[in-house]
Amino acid sequence: MQVWIGRNGERFGPYRDDEIRQWLRDGTCRPEELGWYEGMTDWRPLGELFPDDRPAPGGIPPVPPASPPFMGITDVAEPEYAGFWLRFGAWVIDYVILMVPFTIISLSMGLGAVMNTFFKQMETDRSAAITAYAEAVQPITLVLLVLGFIYYAFFESSKWQATPGKMAVGIRVTDSDGRRISVGRAAGRNAVRLVNAFSFLIPMVFYIVAAFTQRKQGVHDLLAGTYVLMGRADAAPVVTPAPRGGPGGSFDA
Repeated sequence: MQVWIGRNGERFGPYRDDEIRQWLRDGTCRPEELGWYEGMTDWRPLGELFPDDRPAPGGIPPVPPASPPFMGITDVAEPEYAGFWLRFGAWVIDYVILMVPFTIISLSMGLGAVMNTFFKQMETDRSAAITAYAEAVQPITLVLLVLGFIYYAFFESSKWQATPGKMAVGIRVTDSDGRRISVGRAAGRNAVRLVNAFSFLIPMVFYIVAAFTQRKQGVHDLLAGTYVLMGRADAAPVVTPAPRGGPGGSFDA
């Protein structure tokens, strides 16, 4: 069995289970440190995974220092960055969710009457109909944009670190330290997204960039210093990103 170990915000391994048993017995690993192997849904203390392996009788070995060199490191796991299509799927789910309040608000603000007027005017003067329609829906569009902005900024800065769409596909938004982003950063990130909403010549360019950047960051991620990672916030351990230009690249989304 191959087991990963979590220590000081990083993942080490994988190691054979017999190696970890020996490290638990000689004090190299502590029972409260986290472990994970394929098939588990969450990280668990090593003491629960290997309950029969404890330091030998005759004395408790000294507690290792906070950041010891880890014996037998074979690899330091990089965070898994969410790709373009997974993020697109999250966007579709959020869009469907938002369509419910969007429809209710639009109809309550008179969209039905605007549409009826628009179709009647189209029979006589198409140019005037389009102009009148664009002016009539401006207040509705503004309200919907504000609602969408609040939706994304609230959820992405919340304890879930993700909108319902992102939670559904199992991804989350983090800062450069792999942690929950602030309300201000979430607002800035989504303000950039609003700019994209008005970029009619390049409507999806901010998102398409994520398919080509090293750490799958969109333009809004690059400007806000955020990343979209695999895993839900309530299940994934915090992983400190590697510095830019380091081995294997840095922490991106």
